Amino acid sequence: MKGDRVEIVVDFGDESRSYEVTATRAGRKVEVRIARGVVEVSEVTRTGVPVRTARFLAGRTLALVEHPANGSGPVEGE
Repeated sequence: MKGDRVEIVVDFGDESRSYEVTATRAGRKVEVRIARGVVEVSEVTRTGVPVRTARFLAGRTLALVEHPANGSGPVEGE
């Protein structure tokens, strides 16, 4: 789904830096995996082949925000 997007905010001592991984083509999606102290964000094809991957230390990750392409987030008033 084009438009799948994940924002990552990472602590760098006296400052924080923000990174973004976006599905660049239709049919691709962004997957998040957290294992062994590492946050891994990958853009993958329909068949599950990773196109590009970003890795961050879990202890330094301040925020991880997922933005789905289809807008299936919470609906106001419910």
